[in-house]
Amino acid sequence: MCDTLRVAESRTGGIRARARAETIDEMKRIARRQLGEHGPDLSLRAVARELGVVSSAVYRYFESRDHLLTALIIDAYNDLGECVERAERSVPRRDLLQRWLVTCRAARAWALAHPAEYGLLYGTPVPGYAAPADTIAPASRPVLVLTAILRDAVERGGPTPTDRLAAAVRADLGRLSAEPGYAGVPPAVLARGMIAWTEVFGALNFELFGRLTGAITDYDAWFEHQLKTVAGLLGLSR
Repeated sequence: MCDTLRVAESRTGGIRARARAETIDEMKRIARRQLGEHGPDLSLRAVARELGVVSSAVYRYFESRDHLLTALIIDAYNDLGECVERAERSVPRRDLLQRWLVTCRAARAWALAHPAEYGLLYGTPVPGYAAPADTIAPASRPVLVLTAILRDAVERGGPTPTDRLAAAVRADLGRLSAEPGYAGVPPAVLARGMIAWTEVFGALNFELFGRLTGAITDYDAWFEHQLKTVAGLLGLSR
C-alpha cells in the first residue's frame, strides 16, 4: 500500500514538474518574441496576458522582470556558446586558422538568426538591470573557445608578440591569465586575443545595428576580410 502511494506521489510530482517546465518554456518563448517586437523593455503583465493567466500567476515562476531577463540572457549565451563550440570542434585541431574562422562565422550566423537575443546580450544595456554572477560562465563560453585556440598556438611556438603593455593592462591581464580558462596564454597574447574578440563583436554590432548602411554592400565579404585581418594580428595566418 505504501509503495503504491509513493509511486502515485512520484508520478504526480513528475507531472507537476513537467507542467511547470512547459509553462516556463512558454513564458520564455513569449518573452523572446516580445524582445523582437518591442526591445528589452519586457512586461510581465504582457507575458501573462498572452499566456492567458492573471499577472500574479507569473510571479510563481519569475519573481520579477529582471529574473525573466536573466533566464533569457543565460539561455541565449548558452545557445550561442553551444553553436560556437560545435563549429570549432568540427575542424582538425592543428588547423588553427580554420578553427578561428569557423568560430567567428558561427557567432555571426547565430547573431543573424537571433537578432533580438543578440541585441539583449551585446546591444544597449537594459535600464535598471544588472546582470547577476550566474551569467558570467555562459557569457564566457565563446571567449574560452578563442582562448583555447590561442593556447594551442602558444604551445606550438607562436604567436610570440613583444607588445609593450602598460603596467595597469599587464596587471589586469596577468590576473586574468591566472584563471583556469585562460591559463597558459601569456598577457601579451591574451591582449591580442581580447582585441580580436572585441573586433569580431564590434563588426557584428555594426552589421546588425545598421552602422554600415551605405558603406558596405557585401557583408559576407567584408566580414571575411575582417576575420583574416585579425587572424594576422593573432599570428594565425597561413
